[in-house]
Amino acid sequence: MNDARKQRISDAFGAAAGQYEAHAGPQRLAATLVADLARRQKPDGGARILEIGCGTGFLTRDIQARWPGAELIATDISPRMLEQAASHGRVAGRFLTMDGEAPPFDGPWFDLILSSLAFQWFDDLPVAIERLAGLLRPGGSLIFSTMGQGSFATWRAAHVACGLEGGVPAYPTLDALRAMLAGHDDAFAFEETVVLETTGARALLAHLKGIGAVVPNEAHRPLGPAALRRVMAAYDAAGGRDVYQLLLGRVTRADRP
Repeated sequence: MNDARKQRISDAFGAAAGQYEAHAGPQRLAATLVADLARRQKPDGGARILEIGCGTGFLTRDIQARWPGAELIATDISPRMLEQAASHGRVAGRFLTMDGEAPPFDGPWFDLILSSLAFQWFDDLPVAIERLAGLLRPGGSLIFSTMGQGSFATWRAAHVACGLEGGVPAYPTLDALRAMLAGHDDAFAFEETVVLETTGARALLAHLKGIGAVVPNEAHRPLGPAALRRVMAAYDAAGGRDVYQLLLGRVTRADRP
């Protein structure tokens, strides 16, 4: 596990915590999709729910509204994001600073484990899914959204057009995610596409900075000002619009000891 990179991610999201919700339209929608899927899968919510990567609390507040009687543990790698989530005053639960890849739990603890747009920051997604699924009680479900390879395709293409490499991480395809889930008791994955409302390279970069998503893939070397201007011009010339490809997955543990 790359602790230095995880600290950079924590710091970046912490710096954006106060302004996050003003820039996080796709994140709000993704949280609703996860909550809706969880509601259909487990209407009663179960007695104990774990949230991975709660951010400022989009999904956290939805969990509390839908299952007010559940024991909720909301976690995030960023202490400042946790402070924001807890500050809304409408959420009763325990808030815990935690790397979602290294949960301090052993054995079957949870009826639901929910996460929205956090898994793309993991170092080893298949191993993380395996470990989290191991924390489910019989009949419990892990339900999550993460980023797919089709995300920011226009921004990626602008780099290629300029003969440069972008810093957007190598997100999985839907088929790759389905392969990760194939060995579990009962699992499926599907995709949703969300078009960003912003237009133009400056607006895209402001969106990413506003939500704290500014830590590139580990091998990326930052572009100089001239190279960045070239990429921005190529992006704008291609229409200046981009999308989030949301991948949603569910793993349910067999209803037996």
